[in-house]
Amino acid sequence: MKKFITSLLCTLCLISTSALAEVVVVVGASNGNSLSGSDVSRIFLGKLKKFGDGSSVIPVNLASGSDVRAAFEKNALGKSSSQIKAYWSKQVFSGKGKPPKELGSDADVINFVSSNPGAIGYIDAGSVNDSVKVVATF
Repeated sequence: MKKFITSLLCTLCLISTSALAEVVVVVGASNGNSLSGSDVSRIFLGKLKKFGDGSSVIPVNLASGSDVRAAFEKNALGKSSSQIKAYWSKQVFSGKGKPPKELGSDADVINFVSSNPGAIGYIDAGSVNDSVKVVATF
């Protein structure tokens, strides 16, 4: 019984550690634009379509159901995943916009962002490498 409780506590600690992961918003390493938290929110809600230098923005999401995506939606956009889904359903139905493309993993986001000058995405802070630049943290 004591071994079971110890094992359960270790598992809970690992789960709570992953739930506290820091989410970072990234652009390509050569992108010279800076963004506020409000800018990030407006980009991922389809309300801001250009960087400060006038270049087009191409936002990408992680796949629906991702813990990092849920944390991003809650902390950066101030909405739950179901609220974001409803928001985009309304935007698509009314012809006002379409949601950002979805990619399957942090590595996919890094590859896309680093190879597309206007791309912006978000990943777990632990996945950052030299090919991307962090522009916001949530």
